[in-house]
Amino acid sequence: MADPVIIAARRTPIGTRGRALAGLRVEELAAPVIRAALGDAAGGSDGSDSDAGSPIEIADVVLGNCMGPGGNPARVAALAAGLGSGVPGATVDRQCGSGLAAVLDAATAIRAGDARPRIAGGVESASTSPVRSVDGIAYDRAAFAPDGWPDPDMTRAAEDLARHDGIPRSRQDAHAARSHARARAALVAGRFTDELVPLAGMTADDAIGGAERLLPRLPALFPDGTLTAGTSTRIGDGAAAVVVVPGDRSVASGGIPGRGLPGRGLPGRGLPGLAIRAHAVVGCDPALPGIGAAPAVLAALERAGLGTDDVAAFEIVEAFAAQSLAVLDRLGIADDDARVCADGGALALGHPWGASGAVSIVRLFSRLVRGGAPAGTIGVAAASVGGGLGVAAVLEVVR
Repeated sequence: MADPVIIAARRTPIGTRGRALAGLRVEELAAPVIRAALGDAAGGSDGSDSDAGSPIEIADVVLGNCMGPGGNPARVAALAAGLGSGVPGATVDRQCGSGLAAVLDAATAIRAGDARPRIAGGVESASTSPVRSVDGIAYDRAAFAPDGWPDPDMTRAAEDLARHDGIPRSRQDAHAARSHARARAALVAGRFTDELVPLAGMTADDAIGGAERLLPRLPALFPDGTLTAGTSTRIGDGAAAVVVVPGDRSVASGGIPGRGLPGRGLPGRGLPGLAIRAHAVVGCDPALPGIGAAPAVLAALERAGLGTDDVAAFEIVEAFAAQSLAVLDRLGIADDDARVCADGGALALGHPWGASGAVSIVRLFSRLVRGGAPAGTIGVAAASVGGGLGVAAVLEVVR
């Protein structure tokens, strides 16, 4: 079967925890982007009105979520989006890689033989996440590893990684400043506009530029440490959703290049998109979980028969500047490589845990598909995950 293809991708603006999106529950964040992505898939995100509104049968809604209320948020969001009681839902928890993992799970189901389209993505409302407790004692997070294994929280782990790799504060500050500068330039140029679904009066990510001028003056988070609030991403609220279809239903004529498949199109039309060429989920040392994206990217590229030089665009979730730099070092990519988070990453946009991996897919869709990249252009999305995991996907533009 041809590689599954993402034909539509939308997200909310990312609101810093406690701010504009703080009053919205997970389904209230996810439902609007589900509807918007479906509208794009039916009518065309390229602005064409050909066969606008054509119905699409959805087999399932798969969403990543880390800290939400439980109760299968994907199913609740599917109902809230008006998909009807016959569309099920599944919620995926791979922590910060959940949104990306959900997209890959949807693609795997299609590749296994169920040719119906799926909606996938992620959602997180850090502002409304419930307090958890055992025997009446509250705790901030569940364990990432069992007794006897290292289990640092992600900030401590990022500081440990900076020391392990010898990444100085000056390099971290420069990386965060670069992320903000790129995001600000993209915002001014309107490169986020077509992917965003405004909510609660928000039309842009509210963290962009917020810490940029303060970076040199911010105190370290640990004694004798190098991390600061400015080189750590802001926790956010937000959602992202994509529509995934079988590869032989994505292109109006000619099928997917190189696959020799007829192009049947969606009902009445075909759409360009991102074919999911390969993916990987790996484990790594839970003491240094921030490096997980690097071996995942390398494994996914190997499965696709590609190398880092073949990639035109990377979107790697920037939880911390030190963590991002450690991943780039292991991939042999320069700090300022224009291919990496070209419009800014999570350090500037914010980090809604379970949605961030899906946001990386939306960003690739905008950069490559909306941006007019030719067929065959390669993009990579990846995230490092608490507990010592990495998730990555290799995607190819099809037209």
